[in-house]
Amino acid sequence: MTLFGIKNCDTVRKARKWLAANQLDVAFHDFREDGLATEQIEQWASIVGWEALFNKRSTSFRNLTDTEKSDINEKKAIALMALYPTLIKRPVLVKDGQVQVGFKETDYQNWFNL
Repeated sequence: MTLFGIKNCDTVRKARKWLAANQLDVAFHDFREDGLATEQIEQWASIVGWEALFNKRSTSFRNLTDTEKSDINEKKAIALMALYPTLIKRPVLVKDGQVQVGFKETDYQNWFNL
């Protein structure tokens, strides 16, 4: 099981704290420090949909050019997320081929049957 995100993200911190409090062993992958392959983003998008991954409310999205923001489709969104990983809604939790995007305590409780 791997949690993907960035260390200084408040939501990632909450997820990591919740996972630790529930004694769930998880590896952490910081996509700023460790990078992220386009293929990984494509795989997640095929499971949860690119719209669930692409964070239009992020500062990174607001900082995009008008050209980058226009006519966004799956291919363009994946390319932008590969170029600017902070466009990915965080955290992304991967377990046994399943993907959970974002952190809500109730969603995690249900996912782990706690």
